[in-house]
Amino acid sequence: MMSTDARPEEPGGSGLGEVGERAFSGLAERHRRELHVHCYRMLGSFEDAEDAVQETFLRAWRRRETFQGRSTFRAWLYRIATNACLDLLAKSRPEPATGGEVRWLQPYPDRLLDELPAGGADEPESVAVARETIELAYVVAVQHLAPRPRAVLLLRDVLDWPAKDVAELLGDSVNSVNSALQRARAGLREHLPAERQDWTGGEPDAGTRELVRRYTDAAVATDVAAIAALLREDVRCSMPPTPGLYIGRDTVVKDWIESGFEGMQNLRAVLTSVNHQPAVAFYHWREEAGAYLPLTIDVLRITGGAIAEIVTFHSDRFPRLGLPERLPADGTE
Repeated sequence: MMSTDARPEEPGGSGLGEVGERAFSGLAERHRRELHVHCYRMLGSFEDAEDAVQETFLRAWRRRETFQGRSTFRAWLYRIATNACLDLLAKSRPEPATGGEVRWLQPYPDRLLDELPAGGADEPESVAVARETIELAYVVAVQHLAPRPRAVLLLRDVLDWPAKDVAELLGDSVNSVNSALQRARAGLREHLPAERQDWTGGEPDAGTRELVRRYTDAAVATDVAAIAALLREDVRCSMPPTPGLYIGRDTVVKDWIESGFEGMQNLRAVLTSVNHQPAVAFYHWREEAGAYLPLTIDVLRITGGAIAEIVTFHSDRFPRLGLPERLPADGTE
């Protein structure tokens, strides 16, 4: 559906039966980003979330006559989006690997998170853009929950939906929803980092910025010892979709050495942020291209003045994250 510059009012009790496609598209597009973030939390994949949102808009257009204004248009779209995600999960999503590995995980660029509406007290279904509900550790933990409890958790604890509305969406009782929420919260705690209560949100402080700078400098210099000094003893490293979850400083350092990281030369880096976390995009000099080309991006979770987790993504994520496609030899972009 095509977007429009118009900002039509939310439809009321008269429904959508007489709304044309262009007007409907304008109504729906207002909510695209927050629906996409909701689907991303459900699915853990940026691209799958895009598919789910497109399916949501298609279903909404086809079923527009069923909207009678008993809830807001936004809430109606969330219902459709949640069911689209549940359908996708039922068809194709495997269980996370033992130990917490989620190989379909993809990053979410902060520049797109900035598009989210602020919401308000009169819009209880608005997305709560709390840092901890979009950070990778939270998204990964959510992926360990069964689909329906996952939906209950996100609708109740992130979107602040009443239990009766969630029950209606899922075709279940309020008691069942409350029970599922308790199980989901317990399951979430099992997979969240132990120090999660220390997450405070907000912009990185000076200490965090300095730690990221030191990590970047050491990585560009391929100084494994200097990087190791910045890691927590129980650091976790992964590179979805590549198999493998490495836990512990010694294990991580051993893997870096065995992979030949120390022998790499001619790296450059660009600082960015992903999922409301500091991130470093690395570029490697390619003589045939006469430029530094995308290599990998490290997304960092920092707690207690040390790096607790590094999630590395491949160069195919650079375009989605709005990163340069190359860096010239002189270092200017």
